[in-house]
Amino acid sequence: MTGEPPTGRIPSTLEARDVSWSVRGRPIITDLSLAPEPGSMVGVLGPNGSGKSTLLRVMTGLLRPSTGRVLLDGTDIRVLPRRQFSRRVALVEQEVSTDQNPTVRDVIELGRIPHRAAWSGPRAADDAAVLRAAATTALTDRLDQRYSTLSGGERQRTQIARALAQEPDVLVLDEPTNHLDIRHQLDLLTLVRGTGATVVAALHDLTLAATFCDRLEVLSWGRLVAGGRPSEVLTPELIQDVYGVRAEVTHDGRGVHVRYLAR
Repeated sequence: MTGEPPTGRIPSTLEARDVSWSVRGRPIITDLSLAPEPGSMVGVLGPNGSGKSTLLRVMTGLLRPSTGRVLLDGTDIRVLPRRQFSRRVALVEQEVSTDQNPTVRDVIELGRIPHRAAWSGPRAADDAAVLRAAATTALTDRLDQRYSTLSGGERQRTQIARALAQEPDVLVLDEPTNHLDIRHQLDLLTLVRGTGATVVAALHDLTLAATFCDRLEVLSWGRLVAGGRPSEVLTPELIQDVYGVRAEVTHDGRGVHVRYLAR
């Protein structure tokens, strides 16, 4: 499912190499490595508290690893100017709050900040990118609406639009399908796949992850316990060991399907 972006640009990859992160001496993630193929979509799986969000925040420079390195196309991100990094890597977190009262347009325009010179206002190219991102996420008719009045799903789509307006080579998404109904979950993941960017996404739904991702990485208690193609990774034994639930896993011409069993 990998491929060239629609623009024809060569996708980048964001690699974590043996990264660990601790808080007050307590390890949260330990010796994790993740190296997506350029243009691929990698799903990061694991139960709550397994370290998924921490790994994504380390990979996007919001947290500095205690050990290990994060590389963007082979360059340690610690030596990259933040503006340069932000032009190429976009993060969408689970929850985004603000004490301001922006419109949807205001939020999406934040994605253009890395592309502007200091203290300059929006250019025609910025306006065009905002409109494209809004159209792609079905938010054109909401641009002048206040962000605070949106539903949870609409806020999530607005944050995706902000990331798309950034025109990144790498999209990092932390639970992007939260607050979305089934149709919008499918629409959003189809949209993300279609950007051609390298995508790293923390996901909860195992069947959705198997449907859209080229590779899955499974965390448990801050460590990587499995990695590979969905058909290799998702087994009843792994689901029992990592999630503590019984499941049946079936394979057919449409992919991998997980059915949970009552205790």
